[in-house]
Amino acid sequence: MASLSLFIFVTLAILVILFVNPTFSTSRRALEHKKVQTGFRVTLKHVDSGKNLTKFERIQRGMKRGQLRLQRLSAATTASSDAAQLEAPIHAGTGEFLMNLAIGTPPESFSAILDTGSDLIWTQCKPCTQCYDQPTPIFDPKKSSSFSKLSCNSQLCSALPASTCASDGCEYIYQYGDYSVTQGILASETFTFGNKVSIPNVGFGCGSDNEGDGFSQGSGLVGLGRGPLSLVSQLEEPKFSYCLTSIDDSKTSSLFLGSLASVNGTQKKSITTTTLTKNPSQPSFYFLSLKGISVGGTRLDIDKSTFEVQDDGSGGLIIDSGTTLTYIDGHAFDALKKEFIAQTKLPVDTSGVSGLDLCFTSPSDTSDVEVPKLIFHFNGGDLDLPAENYVVTDSSSGLLCLALGSSGNSGMSIFGNIQQQNYLVIHDLAKETLSFIPKQCDEL
Repeated sequence: MASLSLFIFVTLAILVILFVNPTFSTSRRALEHKKVQTGFRVTLKHVDSGKNLTKFERIQRGMKRGQLRLQRLSAATTASSDAAQLEAPIHAGTGEFLMNLAIGTPPESFSAILDTGSDLIWTQCKPCTQCYDQPTPIFDPKKSSSFSKLSCNSQLCSALPASTCASDGCEYIYQYGDYSVTQGILASETFTFGNKVSIPNVGFGCGSDNEGDGFSQGSGLVGLGRGPLSLVSQLEEPKFSYCLTSIDDSKTSSLFLGSLASVNGTQKKSITTTTLTKNPSQPSFYFLSLKGISVGGTRLDIDKSTFEVQDDGSGGLIIDSGTTLTYIDGHAFDALKKEFIAQTKLPVDTSGVSGLDLCFTSPSDTSDVEVPKLIFHFNGGDLDLPAENYVVTDSSSGLLCLALGSSGNSGMSIFGNIQQQNYLVIHDLAKETLSFIPKQCDEL
């Protein structure tokens, strides 16, 4: 009888542990629900895709957007040392590529700007206090069964650079470098990627007051930065990659997350891997360790500290998918420009019609024109770029131009997307490395 009583007691105790207080298993599921078990691919479309533009015209349009973005990034760096004067820290914003995704249950499709220079995921939401015209219908949270507002004590609310606690939850304000801004409620939703991978409980900004230039290209923005609010961080995936097609190619580019982020079977000698570095003043950006630049066989005489993050958080080189051209420190660009002119046997164009910093008058047949090699010496490896990743010709104006520019005295340098085209660019956040693998991106 005593043994029977003991058996009943133990059985009841187990049932209580399993059903009355399932704390361990529930919290574990909460941590795992966002992890991407198999990986997925998202199609990217250039913002000028489908327009009847030459490669040169696309670069010129991208250059104008890039100069504004450079100002934003430089403003973000400046603001980091004087944040007390701002209502909210500022981020890069806008970009050059749109990604397709869906939100809610049932899912509502929309396109969003992809931004590796910021973290917050957001879209416009009804009811709108101030909303801009967007390509797709504005998201209505009331029509989604999976929408939920996040509380003020949630981890994502605490991660916001600026927020207030309202009666209905966590209110956010997220400001960009040109003082464009999105404001609204921080919430969670189910997001669907590639029309087949649905991920619940993704934190995002449900923006009811969204003002500024550049947003109208898409119906929101997906941040892929290093901070806790970004898509990469929320998916708890330490690796992602993208492969950008040539700017004059009408085919789509790709973003890969999870197990699809890497490509097997690539020969090591073709891979350039460098270290990712951090800047505490700008924790969202992906900083690279650039040691120098060569034009042809000449290593430029550039001070070794030129591309390093300074003690006040200024300077450094970031890799950015949302900036078309590469912009380097003014002094470094002057040295590059001088050497490029010396090695290129063409007359320099002084008309300035292209808007680019260095152009040459080229013959109608450019097949015999030789341009010097351009090599970026990163910590860990050298990136020897193909000519189409840094030189562009325009037959109508008879110009051959360098697809790089000067960032002036801002101190910040940006490795832009023209230089990244037809490379699989792998961000490995566990190893703190970034790798360039030559690929024909329209064939992946």
